[in-house]
Amino acid sequence: MDGPGTGIERTADGGRDAAEGSGTDHAAAAAAAAVVRGGGEAAFGALLEGHRRELRVHCYRMLGSLEDAEDQVQETFLRAFRGRAGFEGRSTVRAWLYRIATNACLDFLDRHPRRPQPRPEPALATPGVTARSRTEVPWLRPFPDVLLEPAGPPGEQPDAALVARETIELAFLAAIQHLPPRQRVVVILRDVLGWPAPETAELLDTSVAAVKSALQRARPVLREHLPADRGAWAPATEPTAEEREVLRRYITAVERADPEVLAAVLRKDALQTMPPAPIWILGGPAIVANWTPAMVGPQAWGDWRLVPTAANRQPAAAAYLRRPGDTAFRASWLAVLRVEDGLISEITTFGEDLFPAFGLPPVR
Repeated sequence: MDGPGTGIERTADGGRDAAEGSGTDHAAAAAAAAVVRGGGEAAFGALLEGHRRELRVHCYRMLGSLEDAEDQVQETFLRAFRGRAGFEGRSTVRAWLYRIATNACLDFLDRHPRRPQPRPEPALATPGVTARSRTEVPWLRPFPDVLLEPAGPPGEQPDAALVARETIELAFLAAIQHLPPRQRVVVILRDVLGWPAPETAELLDTSVAAVKSALQRARPVLREHLPADRGAWAPATEPTAEEREVLRRYITAVERADPEVLAAVLRKDALQTMPPAPIWILGGPAIVANWTPAMVGPQAWGDWRLVPTAANRQPAAAAYLRRPGDTAFRASWLAVLRVEDGLISEITTFGEDLFPAFGLPPVR
């Protein structure tokens, strides 16, 4: 690598083809290239589907939104189908698809430029607590963990490498959105997927020197926006036992409508954000104070039922609310938690419109 990095280099995402250089690998690559150039539509479609999972993750990192990522994967497949006659086999099909997907995302960002926004003053703040970040990414959306898992054994698909938390967690997604699009591509290809500089330069139609320069400019920006303890993170691929226990305590606090239990599971400097709304709450006591009227007293919203889930390799909970006079628990919100030292340090809350992406019903 080129000098000090961001703590994410060469993780389990391992983007290069497994067993590269083996005879079996070369034979598989040749067979795939033959399908691109002359295979039938069904065979070509099956080949593309084999890469859907990793291309979805790649586009998600680029765009920060699962919905936008899905759209650009479809655009990638459409462009690949239209341009298959021009595939010359000088690179792997995988690299060819990454080039198409990257350009589709860059074109999307050209048409829809967007930048992280300065945060307004918090709706509620705990005295003495200082915010670790003063910007927000309104378009950020969570990624269901179920979509991160390989659909079959590693030997049966080209994209079976596990996706590490360090490269998919909401904190990383928010930080990388602060980079200009082409710098973002370089960080993803070099530091996340481990592509060599020459291959990255070839994909971007630029020089190796330009790739190294982009990486050197990008890394300080990432360090500025990533959590301070990021260097200590392990490249986990699912929430830890400690995080699952914290999630259980959080669910208990909400379902029992108990502000004291909620306070005990939050750090004093905890932060709650609610993208895309520019509303945020600073500090554990402020979060509890904001929640208490909805949980207890004459203005309480009703009864809560929370379902544990996982997003971006983080613990999450989907909340259902049964309002007074109603007979059903209806979808209300989805919270993704960041846990530090056994307590919640950040809650990112999204609307019920995301429940279908997590396979969650509207009513329970």
